[in-house]
Amino acid sequence: MPEAENPGQTPSLARSWQIQRRVIFALLMREVITRYGRHNIGFLWLFVEPMIFTIGVTLLWSALRNLHGADLPIAAFALTGYSSVLVWRNMPNRLVGAIHPNLSLMYHRNVKVIDIFAARVLLECIGVGTSFFVLTLFFASIGWLNLPEDPAKVVIGWIMLAWFGISLAMFIGALSNRSELIDKFWHPITYLMFPLSGAGWLVDAAPAALRNFILYVPMVHGVEWVRDGFFGSHFEAHYDPAYLITWNVALMLFALIEIRYASRNLVPE
Repeated sequence: MPEAENPGQTPSLARSWQIQRRVIFALLMREVITRYGRHNIGFLWLFVEPMIFTIGVTLLWSALRNLHGADLPIAAFALTGYSSVLVWRNMPNRLVGAIHPNLSLMYHRNVKVIDIFAARVLLECIGVGTSFFVLTLFFASIGWLNLPEDPAKVVIGWIMLAWFGISLAMFIGALSNRSELIDKFWHPITYLMFPLSGAGWLVDAAPAALRNFILYVPMVHGVEWVRDGFFGSHFEAHYDPAYLITWNVALMLFALIEIRYASRNLVPE
């Protein structure tokens, strides 16, 4: 871990940022070794694991192509859908109950709850993001899909979706420190959220009444945003960037409040 500052000194903003980066990097490396070990392909599982899941879902949905419509690029549909699920589902799963196992690290004055959270969500972002990027190029090279029609829109939509996943993860992770019930209920909730997330269908294909209801679900806007950049000429996308950004800001605010509360109420081992 990085060395502590002299207790009698107040570090400058630049020095504080340097310490913060070193702390998060050290925690990230620790998480990689703890989770994936040094054997077999080691940390490469960070990228391979989400790729295996995404390829499996893509093959399955490609086999059922007639259920989605002949004109729809099904590989791009599956890739954008399941990769988006990994963003908002995996990050909260990694942070639920993450404080207690890492309490011993809190004895280092530079290690805070938010550092542990940041290292874990950064690791998930790198894994899922790399998987999404590599599979896009791989599927394009073998002719399963065309490269995105609007790459900038894909990148911005993906960043907004990742921001939502990070905010949700930090909020749920900090909230789980209040009660073990959060851990018990969160996993079933993710299964209930999947069919509402827009990963397996297009908003444009839904009846008008259902469409108005489903657009209240924030993840739907992120998925539609990314798909609009990928194959927007094949369907009419329905999403509101301002709505998703509002959700992201609000969730991040609540997350920071909960993290502050959790930090002040840590129970040493």
